[in-house]
Amino acid sequence: MVEIREVKTRSELKKFVDYPNALYKGVPQYVPAMIGDDLSDWNPKKNPAFSYCEAKCWLAWRDGKIVGRIGAILSRRANEKWGLNRMRFTQVDFIDDPEVSSALFKTVEDFAREKGCNEVHGPLGFSDLDREGMLVEGFDRRSMFITYYNHPYYIEHMQRLGYVKDVDWVELLIDVPYDDYLVSRMDKLAERVMRSNKLHIAELKSRKDYKPWIEKVFQMVNTCYAGLYGTVPLDETQIKRYAAKFIPLINPDLACFVTDDQDNLVAFGVSAPSMAEALKKSRGRLFPLGWIGVLKALKTNDTLDLFLVAVAPEYQNKAVNAILMNHVLKGCHKMGIRKAETGPQLETNHKVQNQWNFFKTEQHKRRRCFVKKLD
Repeated sequence: MVEIREVKTRSELKKFVDYPNALYKGVPQYVPAMIGDDLSDWNPKKNPAFSYCEAKCWLAWRDGKIVGRIGAILSRRANEKWGLNRMRFTQVDFIDDPEVSSALFKTVEDFAREKGCNEVHGPLGFSDLDREGMLVEGFDRRSMFITYYNHPYYIEHMQRLGYVKDVDWVELLIDVPYDDYLVSRMDKLAERVMRSNKLHIAELKSRKDYKPWIEKVFQMVNTCYAGLYGTVPLDETQIKRYAAKFIPLINPDLACFVTDDQDNLVAFGVSAPSMAEALKKSRGRLFPLGWIGVLKALKTNDTLDLFLVAVAPEYQNKAVNAILMNHVLKGCHKMGIRKAETGPQLETNHKVQNQWNFFKTEQHKRRRCFVKKLD
């Protein structure tokens, strides 16, 4: 018999965030998130999203062992923005047992009804910058620490429980070009775009220089990502929190901030060497010794994780992306990086996907947000 228990203590929360490490033990494609980040996400004192969200999480137990987990988030800000009345499910994992998955989702659906919601959708986080989407293609590919990995059998469970596709995201694996002709073309295009639009790249020398630019990045995210699925504007406290997460990862060779002649930010691209293997070895823990592997990964790597990119609306369709790509391409050459991997991109966001047409790409993963109407 399955027993669902709400997570209420720090000890229980540690079990909740660590459960995937046990479920996916021995699965080479699985990469854990940073355990510390997951713990703080569920702490109302550390996560400013609780100012407009209500959230709970549960563990499924059987015979004294954890056999599943699930979280629920009521984002009032998202419901108000999109004119919906939905509950989000999040961080869901379970063994291949219908009794377990049924009990977990019934708990979330009951909570949703209690709060007056008429639909449940997910997996989604507190904001668009959290992990989202259940993997439906690419189970044989290594995950990223910013995305979920899940077993293929999850899809069958979702369908059996009455959940259907709401939207998909795709992810691309990109070959970093080293061909002299292609590299020269990119460099010349970037120079021409900068010259014709009177743009330049902000010079960053130390982490002290990063902070004001990262905060401007998230302000631009609010503008450029506003129409994307499920997004809500980040407030000042959230911007500071996400900025603190990104700053330690920034390498000036792999992040680019483009400004106009008045030093206004008009485009940005933020990326970092992959930390997948380092986090896998440390099981998502930075302490006591996990940070050593992360630091090594940030200095020596063959794969780049592409996190965020945006161009101000008034500069779109002016090839400004070429400036970002050219800068990061030079950084890749400097580090010997051969592959770059995008985070999830909405399948309908053709503007973002078309920017990679210059490169050799492979769509190697797809993930899905499911939705279910409640009776």
